[in-house]
Amino acid sequence: MSIFDLFRRKKSSEIAKQRLMMVLSYERKGLPPNFADILQEDLIQVFSKYPQFDSKRIEVELKNDGEVDQLWISIPFAKGKT
Repeated sequence: MSIFDLFRRKKSSEIAKQRLMMVLSYERKGLPPNFADILQEDLIQVFSKYPQFDSKRIEVELKNDGEVDQLWISIPFAKGKT
């Protein structure tokens, strides 16, 4: 991998493949297609009660590393509150 690979735009076929993999992953687990969005909204609602967290920047994502599906959740601390 070269430094230029970091700035390369993904082809639409790569993006479509990633989306299809995500949809198939959701279906295998019996999750609704918008599961990550629903979970993110719930987490934002809960963590907005705590000023130590930046609830507007919470990220939820289902990832697949080729062998296992993973749920990634990022809940950043608010600046100056750590």
